[in-house]
Amino acid sequence: MDLMPTTLHWFDIVIRLALSVLAGTLVGFNRGESGKVAGLRTTLLVCLAACLAMLQVNALLAQAGKQPGSFAVLDLMRLPLGILSGVGFIGAGTILRQDGLVIGVTTAATLWFVTVIGLCIGGGQLLLGLAGLTLGMIVLWGFEYVERRMSREKTALLTVEYDRASACRERLTELLRLEGYRLATRGFQLKAGTATVEERFDVRWRGSFDALSPPPFTESAMEAGAVSVCWTLVR
Repeated sequence: MDLMPTTLHWFDIVIRLALSVLAGTLVGFNRGESGKVAGLRTTLLVCLAACLAMLQVNALLAQAGKQPGSFAVLDLMRLPLGILSGVGFIGAGTILRQDGLVIGVTTAATLWFVTVIGLCIGGGQLLLGLAGLTLGMIVLWGFEYVERRMSREKTALLTVEYDRASACRERLTELLRLEGYRLATRGFQLKAGTATVEERFDVRWRGSFDALSPPPFTESAMEAGAVSVCWTLVR
């Protein structure tokens, strides 16, 4: 695998920039198609910035007075390392916790990944960059199908209100256990001035990763005679 050349020609610059645009566009299209905040433009800019950083390093090599064999000790290499650190802050901004779900982790990893691709291409390691891009697209597009169909352990906080004179709690417990849910009481209280009990349960079950519709246990709670039902996904 060739080392970064000390003399940079415009043909090399154009090729590296074009490949970076290609890499950023492919990865960004995947993110944009999925409705992510860091979509096409963000991913493309990050990849181009990484490529330009390595091109700048390449352009400054001749001014550093170093031989090609001494690349490992060049202070110039702090520039791409700084780019990676900066992308870490951008990636952290894409990770959110909402309604018990942590979202944006894949987008953050994608930004970090496309930065490395840009650094590889900008540094002249074209084959390495293209190989990484190919593998990355397989992961983003191919494995998404697999991940969406994976069954995972999920936990929800279920809050149920019912009349304390009713047998709602017993019926609900029996229904959920018959349907394969694992139920544990977190706590309960009697609403002031009423005969209504508010009880909170931890409900555990296995479900698909992208299940966004209300789980079946909400219908079971109403069937058992609950006055109201509220649930929040924990993980």
